[in-house]
Amino acid sequence: MYDVSTVLFAFGLTLFAGLATGIGGLIAVLRKDQGPRFLAGALGLSAGVMLYVSFLEILPKAFDELGTAWGERTGAWAAVGAFFAGIALIAVIDRLVPEPINPHERGISADPQLSAQRRRMMKMGVFTAGAIAIHNFPEGFATFIAGLEDASIAIPVALAIAIHNVPEGVAVAVPIRQATGSRRKALAWSTVSGLAEPAGALVGFALLMPFLGPVTLGLSFAAVAGIMVFICLDELLPTAVATGRHHTAIYGLVAGMAIMAVSLLLFI
Repeated sequence: MYDVSTVLFAFGLTLFAGLATGIGGLIAVLRKDQGPRFLAGALGLSAGVMLYVSFLEILPKAFDELGTAWGERTGAWAAVGAFFAGIALIAVIDRLVPEPINPHERGISADPQLSAQRRRMMKMGVFTAGAIAIHNFPEGFATFIAGLEDASIAIPVALAIAIHNVPEGVAVAVPIRQATGSRRKALAWSTVSGLAEPAGALVGFALLMPFLGPVTLGLSFAAVAGIMVFICLDELLPTAVATGRHHTAIYGLVAGMAIMAVSLLLFI
């Protein structure tokens, strides 16, 4: 059983990561022109952070947990299986969300002002917020269980997800602002979409608390690593390159990896 301070710490990290969509919304409403260079760099940075954390922190942690529970060989096979299961899960979710309203399909995040019609922009913004909330739900649970288990893992994970959520907040706020002309509504929609993360933490904790242990944690970490890698390769990097600023996206990618490398070294 976890003490109250540990639970509050884990939930606080999850809330921080979720509210980062509001930071993206704030950037969107304060900045007059996001521009392709800004978006390419932001998405590349987010991808670099997530890839580095997935392969050098989250996945090794899954191998350790499952190796302890099931032995090195069996645990390694289970970790790899859970990694690809996570990829399959997020791929299915991505396919179930219709392409015209999926914020992660190429082109929409890169240029959210595709239509000049206010009604279409409002529809795009609303469905973008909904789809992002669906994607954020398992991320919130992952951050929460990381916070319960190991702060040295949880803090980088929360930071990675927070950086990832910033451009998502931009993707929600820009069409809402274009449709309504209201900065306040744009900021509110982007912030609310991120609250799915603390909601995922609470629901997941309530349902899975009796089963938390090395096996559950190991499988969850591996699956989350798969989810994050898929998001990078299927959503963030293609959208960044589609802006036409390929080199800016790569510079952002390297910068994101460097930021996470330094932040992780601080915990050694």
